[in-house]
Amino acid sequence: MSTPNTALSFSIGHPATVTCDALVLASVSVKGQAQLVEGIDLPRGVAASINKTLITVGAQGSADEIIRVADVAKVSAPVVVVVGTGSDSARPGVSVPDGSERLRRAAGAAARTLGGKEKAVFALGGATVEQIAATGEGALLGAYAFATFFGVGKKDSAKAPLAEVVLTGLKPRSKEAKTLVTRLQVTAEAVAYARDLVNTPPNALYPESFATSVARRASKQVSVEVWDTERLKAEGCGGIVGVGQGSAQGPALVTMTYAPRSAKASLAFVGKGITFDSGGLCLKPATGMVTMKCDMGGAAAVAAAIFAIAQLGLPVAVTGYLCLAENMTGAFAQRPGDVVTMRGGKSVEIINTDAEGRLVMADGLALASESRPDAIVDIATLTGACTVALGVRTFGVMGNDEAVISRALAGASAAGESAWPLPLTEELRASMDSSVADIKHTGDRAGGAMIAATFLAEFVGEDADGRQLPWAHLDIAGPAFNDGGPHGHTPKGGTGAGVRTLVEFAAGYTR
Repeated sequence: MSTPNTALSFSIGHPATVTCDALVLASVSVKGQAQLVEGIDLPRGVAASINKTLITVGAQGSADEIIRVADVAKVSAPVVVVVGTGSDSARPGVSVPDGSERLRRAAGAAARTLGGKEKAVFALGGATVEQIAATGEGALLGAYAFATFFGVGKKDSAKAPLAEVVLTGLKPRSKEAKTLVTRLQVTAEAVAYARDLVNTPPNALYPESFATSVARRASKQVSVEVWDTERLKAEGCGGIVGVGQGSAQGPALVTMTYAPRSAKASLAFVGKGITFDSGGLCLKPATGMVTMKCDMGGAAAVAAAIFAIAQLGLPVAVTGYLCLAENMTGAFAQRPGDVVTMRGGKSVEIINTDAEGRLVMADGLALASESRPDAIVDIATLTGACTVALGVRTFGVMGNDEAVISRALAGASAAGESAWPLPLTEELRASMDSSVADIKHTGDRAGGAMIAATFLAEFVGEDADGRQLPWAHLDIAGPAFNDGGPHGHTPKGGTGAGVRTLVEFAAGYTR
């Protein structure tokens, strides 16, 4: 499904002397003028020469700015690519990416421009292992391309991603370098898999084919079980069945299990997998459907993250629940006013069939609760309200446990993904009271992201002592799909939002 993976390696050679197609350097904006960042090891006079060129061409050093300088003396590469990292200073009160994320984004922006090249050396000035890792990861993420569905002519002319990223700063044969290369490649490949799933058109990716993709990718470390429509009915999963009954493509629930010996914790990840969302009988406007192949971004993130966690051999048991359905308008489509019974027996009155994601997630959360894991994290492209609140690059974090919420936010921070907490306040629940069922599945329009999370909380089970299991909800409706131009290491289309956060969340239990 995906394009060839970009290789990652280290070199002990001087960045300027390594034989390659391009040498990538970083610039910073100082009073609106670009200059190379400090700490780049270049031959005497080379930095001064490049800085002079940057002044001549009027480079500003802004984020994602790309300046190409050919035939630089004392540099083996035929071209030097200078990528901007933005300003060192920020306006008071304005959130800016930290140093590592700036490197990650800059490396990604440069890698995006190097399609068709065989090898590039990235020397962006970061000297710590964390900074080196950010540079390598950004380059791998930026090198992504999706050409699966191009026709013959366009496929033949499309440039392959940069074939190899070379870093300096660590000895190639050292244990530290080998460990870092493995971690970065595994994570980048997981993000690429999630992006591929999101980018695949809905006539090719539907519940059954999604489940098949996961089953084929699974190794001995990850076991996969698929419940089809009849099994879902038998198991009382009325939310998934109800959403999927209007489509010719039946719904499914995929359970992925990674259970290493001597696991330090047991986690459950639940992902929303609406492979296409028409809105059901509460039909979306035509323009609102154009990107709705992305409504399974949460399930894609869960699947990809579990594969990465297993490949990395993290000593944490993780079970994933992919709640898959297509929300369509067929003869048996769910109606406003219907009442469905969810996993666990709670009844729900349907109000708006375009609020379908919380229904499939409710079944997943109820099922995940039955094994009483140490923590549950669900991830979903759940509400447009979260995008209104936080924009298209930041996802919301809500839940019932401050420790788990903090772990989720810490995981996002470590991964360089933008996240922000939202509250779940007690008055929200009353607007979902129903006169004919245990609960309505929608409530007040105001605070829509929090209303949706409050509904999900109803289906999080209890531990042996009767306390609700620790749970966090990630609403990735904004960052899961980039409908604009590419930026940093983020491509147009599917972004793989949440994959790295989930991996870091799991890794947090091993420290």
